[in-house]
Amino acid sequence: MIRNTFTRSGEWVIISGVKKYLHFKTLKSLRVHLVLIILLVGIIPTLIMQKVLIRNYESRAVEVRTAEVQNQCTILCNQIAEANFLKDPNGEVLQSELSQLANIYSGRIMVVNDEFAVVFDTYDLDRGRVIISESVSKASAGNSATFYDAENKYIEISSPIYDSNKKEVLGVMLTSVSTNAIAETMSILEGVTEVLIIIMTVVIALIAFLIGSKVVRPFRRITDSIEAVTEGFDDDYLHENAYEETEVLSVAFNKMLGRMKVLDDSRQEFVANVSHELKTPLTSMKVLADSLLAQEDVPPELYREFMQDLSEEIDRENIVINDLLTLVKLDKTNPHLTIEGQNINEMLERILKRLRPVAAERNIELVFESYGPVMAEVDEIKLVLAFSNLIENGIKYNHDNGWVKVTLDADHKWFTVIISDSGIGIPEEEGERIFERFYRVDKSRSGEISGTGLGLSIARSAVLLHRGAIKVQGNDDGGTDFNVRIPLTYIAI
Repeated sequence: MIRNTFTRSGEWVIISGVKKYLHFKTLKSLRVHLVLIILLVGIIPTLIMQKVLIRNYESRAVEVRTAEVQNQCTILCNQIAEANFLKDPNGEVLQSELSQLANIYSGRIMVVNDEFAVVFDTYDLDRGRVIISESVSKASAGNSATFYDAENKYIEISSPIYDSNKKEVLGVMLTSVSTNAIAETMSILEGVTEVLIIIMTVVIALIAFLIGSKVVRPFRRITDSIEAVTEGFDDDYLHENAYEETEVLSVAFNKMLGRMKVLDDSRQEFVANVSHELKTPLTSMKVLADSLLAQEDVPPELYREFMQDLSEEIDRENIVINDLLTLVKLDKTNPHLTIEGQNINEMLERILKRLRPVAAERNIELVFESYGPVMAEVDEIKLVLAFSNLIENGIKYNHDNGWVKVTLDADHKWFTVIISDSGIGIPEEEGERIFERFYRVDKSRSGEISGTGLGLSIARSAVLLHRGAIKVQGNDDGGTDFNVRIPLTYIAI
């Protein structure tokens, strides 16, 4: 029994969760939003028009009914004055006309004299009583007054009764007429318009659904293309030009897809290069070891020579592994940075002092030019690694008797280091790829110049960690300029 209770409870929780999820997903649907917007845009004006139409009809109908009754009242007021009905209200002709008017409009007529006493009442209820009201007072002063009571459905008209000279007000004719006929007509109009609104709602809903389906169709095709990418790169690029927005989205998607393909190719090339760089020293060590094992009574001189070669291959392997480990550390999502205020001038001078012996072997001149002292918040170890790699590359890929120039400048927000050389240069089309790991511009000369092909990648990663930027371009001397731009104040994100 308990198990069944828990089972039903679990099913209810699951069903409730699914309903909430579907409800949430439905509310986030672009199609639903479009349908709702179109429905609101179509229905709200219709409802407003319905109310306006009915109110205008009511106002116009009351105005016409009031004008009709006022005309009749004016005629009867003249007859009352001429027949001296206020003094002798027993005239059967006038009584009959007053009663007939009251019956026609389903209302009530009272005649009030100048002392506010009721001399005639078609209901015969208030005869002889005194009536003092705002409308009667206005009419006694010679001003006709009308009042419409929509809640109780009647119109009240107070008409002054003048003497034959139209100078003195002798009394007031107070007329109340029913507006039930107007109310019934309004009810019929409301019913008809409500039916029309329901029909229009259904039609608008169908149109909105069709429009919504058509509008979201291009996005569905974009979604299908994106889902295809998750299953494996698709060779077909997206060309969805139904709307300006989908065209922009298609362009952005194609750029992303192209970038992903480039990254995938780069990753495959990186794996192949890593395998090659690690396998080459191992192969050499294997050959040397097998040579030693294949010989008996190896002379000490030859044994020492082979051991020297093995040591060099191990050093080469160690350099590659250390560079790879450095890249792994720099590529971490949240790498550890030791940010401290550093004198950039002194940092660059220390790097150049350390590399001058290397440059002197090929008679390459190292020049440092600064436009002023620069203090910045940086990680000294990582930034020294970046600038060392860039300057060392300028020495490696240079001509004998050449030069490498380091220029330091700063403004209120950034400091800039430009490393220029008179070396072999980099083709413009290769500019975007030189920061890829193990990438060499001149494959044929990669064996002539020592290195792992990871230096520029390490330098770029270190610069990016400081929220900086690095760019490369050729210079007028056929060499290369590396432009590094780093903020003076480190801002953690």
